[in-house]
Amino acid sequence: MVRKIESKITSYCIKDSKEAVQPKQPDEHLERKVVQMHETVQRPEHLAGTTYKLKTPDHISEHSLFITINDIVLNEGTPHEIRRPFEIFINSKSVEHYQWIVALTRIMSAVFRKGGDITFLVEELHSVFDPQGGYWNKGKYVPSLIAEIGNIIEQHLKHIGLLQQESELGNGQVEEKSTASESAPQLNDADSADDHFPVNAALCKKCLSRSLVQKDGCMTCLNCGDSKCG
Repeated sequence: MVRKIESKITSYCIKDSKEAVQPKQPDEHLERKVVQMHETVQRPEHLAGTTYKLKTPDHISEHSLFITINDIVLNEGTPHEIRRPFEIFINSKSVEHYQWIVALTRIMSAVFRKGGDITFLVEELHSVFDPQGGYWNKGKYVPSLIAEIGNIIEQHLKHIGLLQQESELGNGQVEEKSTASESAPQLNDADSADDHFPVNAALCKKCLSRSLVQKDGCMTCLNCGDSKCG
């Protein structure tokens, strides 16, 4: 474009082409947005998963449960990288618990994909108690099969870093857990006498001892002889 100079030139300077202002390059890290987990995040074709085997006493389920939790990695390769559970599946040869297992896994998967704090699931599952009295598994009392599934989810959340390991808890939290343990009800004499019964025995509603086992296809108490088959 040609521009006609109307006034008198009083001064001038020559500008070096090297000093020309270069266009500012966009900062790649500023341009890249931090992705948070939410329900519109698309499922990748490949997800890394972990499968846990859950073996319960025969009167609870004759077959083992296989719990698979698939994780998604968000903001991979950045300081904001995080691994979060995306979906959960529970498989077993037994069809006895099929309906509620399918419902439970679909609800939990939806909660995983919703985002936010999902650690509350562990506490909610732990608070479910079996009206039959729960059972013993590997020397530890389990209030219900749902609560034991909660133990698996808690283990997985600790593994991926969404829950703190017990060794990483602060002194105040450790003391709080210790106080809660001391205030918990202690086993009575009847419970102490259950040591000679199988560790996977259930609670007998009649004599309140953990001596209920499956015998000849029927749940029978080894302590008082009570049997559902009469």
